[in-house]
This record gives sequence, structure tokens and C-alpha cells, in this order.
Amino acid sequence: MRFLHTSLRISNVEKSLDFYCNKLGLREVMRSDVPGGKFTLFFLAAPDSPSGVYGAPQIELIYNWEPEKYESGRVYAHIAFTVTDIYATCKRLQRLGIALNRPPRDGRLAFIKSPDEAVIMLVQEGKALIPQEPWVSMNNIGSW
Repeated sequence: MRFLHTSLRISNVEKSLDFYCNKLGLREVMRSDVPGGKFTLFFLAAPDSPSGVYGAPQIELIYNWEPEKYESGRVYAHIAFTVTDIYATCKRLQRLGIALNRPPRDGRLAFIKSPDEAVIMLVQEGKALIPQEPWVSMNNIGSW
């Protein structure tokens, strides 16, 4: 067995693709309209992942054509990505208007949310960075 994708429902295509592709840096590897089911699938992969639909673990975004309101559920925990510099990544995301629900106080982990409240964990690749300001003094925001 190998992991294929995590599936998330989205309510706004433009906001979600802007968040996942333009701000988080993922790339769209496939898009599929399913008229019979009245939905569109978007498959996204990390920028350095192997090419192809099943070349690497992906996020599958499902956009239902008939509007629905999605409540945050606790069965879903988070999507995790490693980053080469947790501080630089968080600084860049803040400049792009993304709130840090859990800042990287420990030099290792941070949590953010998508426009549809999906929790995303950012993990420092390798060893944790030395804790430093302003991160050490930052408080959590909301839930994560």
C-alpha cells in the first residue's frame, strides 16, 4: 500500500486554489469535472514531488457545484508538510495574510488553517531551529 491523497471539501474554488497554490506553494496536477455527480476534483502536489497524478501523495479538493456549508469536524486532524525553514515559511505566510493558529515557538511546528478551516501542520525538516523571537512570545489563535 501507499498513500495517495487526502480529500477535503471546499466551498470556494478561487479562494482555495489561491491558498493552496499561490500561498502555500502546491501545484495543481489534475482537474476533473464530474457532471453526473455535480462536482469538480482538483489534485494538488508539493512543488518538488514527482510528476503525474499518482507520482506523490496529494491533496484532493472536492468542489460540489450545489452550495453546501461544511462544519469543522474533529475526525479530520490535519495535513502535514515539511519545510526547510519554519521561521521563513511562517513569516512569508503572515505577509500573505495567513494567521498562525499555533506559531513555531519551539522552532519545530506551526499550524495554520485553510479558507474552509482545514488544519495544516508545518514541520521543520530535520532538527528543530533554535527558539527565537518573535515566535517564542506569540500566543495561539483559535483552535488547531
